[in-house]
Amino acid sequence: MTTVDELARRTREAFPQVRADLEDLVRIPSVSSPAFDQAHVRASAERVAHLLRDAGMAQVDVLEVELPDGGRGRPAVVAHRAGPEGAPTVLLYAHHDVQPPGEAAGWTSDPFEPVQRGERLYGRGAADDKAGIMAHVGALRVLGEDLGVGLTVFVEGEEEIGSPTFTPFLHAYRDRLAADVIVVADSNNWKVGVPALTTSLRGLVDCEVEVRVLGHAVHSGMFGGPVLDAVTLMSRLVATLHDDDGNVTLMSRLAAREHADVDYPEEELRADASVVEGYRLAGTGPLAARMWTKPAIAVIGLDATSVAHSSNTIAPVCRAKLSMRIAPGQDPAEAERLLHEHLVAHAPFGAQVTVTPGERGQAFDATEDTEEMRSARWAFHQAWGREPVDIGVGGSIPFISELQEVFPQAKILVTGVEDPDSRAHSEDESVHLGELEKVVLAEALLLAKLARQV
Repeated sequence: MTTVDELARRTREAFPQVRADLEDLVRIPSVSSPAFDQAHVRASAERVAHLLRDAGMAQVDVLEVELPDGGRGRPAVVAHRAGPEGAPTVLLYAHHDVQPPGEAAGWTSDPFEPVQRGERLYGRGAADDKAGIMAHVGALRVLGEDLGVGLTVFVEGEEEIGSPTFTPFLHAYRDRLAADVIVVADSNNWKVGVPALTTSLRGLVDCEVEVRVLGHAVHSGMFGGPVLDAVTLMSRLVATLHDDDGNVTLMSRLAAREHADVDYPEEELRADASVVEGYRLAGTGPLAARMWTKPAIAVIGLDATSVAHSSNTIAPVCRAKLSMRIAPGQDPAEAERLLHEHLVAHAPFGAQVTVTPGERGQAFDATEDTEEMRSARWAFHQAWGREPVDIGVGGSIPFISELQEVFPQAKILVTGVEDPDSRAHSEDESVHLGELEKVVLAEALLLAKLARQV
């Protein structure tokens, strides 16, 4: 048996090296998007494998799966350490690939050179999700020989591009990944100083929509008036997706819940999201429900003539990419069908509207309060010195449903290191170092609790 105080002491001693190793990981530009050099993704996987071996994992491999077209998935790391007879097996998940850095002008410092400012460490992947990797590595170092469970660590290399080979990977290495408890370290806490257990995630449906009005561009002076340009028509089509209050117009036909377990004060949301002064928040009902348990639609891409290349012509075609977040309980296929039907039915002025389906992802809803969830809340309480909260997250982690399908008996816990200031996927991404240290301690405590050692 060990004590909370002893694990806290070990965490304090281990954390400087945890931070140094996180900085080394951030320096590897492991962007999994095919437009970037994939040698860096391989280097990132090899570095993670080294860290896990150094942390005492007995079997560590960098693995891939072959694709039907002859290609291969991005490299993932799978490590295993056997536990005592009769002990549960725990799978710890994170991902080592990162988003593209975005616009250089949006970064205060080089995105792949970690820099501390105040209590935060800045760099691409510092929070999402290389901090999750170091939470696992740090917990292993803290527990050392006191690890009383069987442990598997699975660090994926393609989460940021939608985990395209996740399901084949699970089936290919099913025996090596089987576990009684799965901890997914890719979510966030409520705020700095307030830990959270994620109990729901919205699902995802996206698509590309094309609006065409002409076979080719024509002179705007010669034909302007009776012929509206495709960008205007796309704008009118997109406008049909929300009512005057900003609610999704398909809301009555989609799953939605009007309540959330915690209150999200408007002034905090405005600050967290950097909302400009004067903007009226869209939708109705509690703010947390609008973000976690109701559908939302956003235009995340638009192909149109840039201002710099504009001319006096009527644009014949416009393309947009739409992302719809769906509430827990919603069937993605049904949501996709309803969205596509709506877009075609609302073609402005009879323009040609073509919809191309994209990604679909299941929502996650942990409705059952399990012993494992109670153990996680206990660990959070010990690490932070205050009661955690259960939260939903408006984003999606579609592979959780795939984990549930392949390992239906496993209990899934969704945790994370991020907070509202982390700016995951955006410029100046960062992790709060004090929070990361608490996450390391909380994970060590959770593993000890699951082993019945504390």
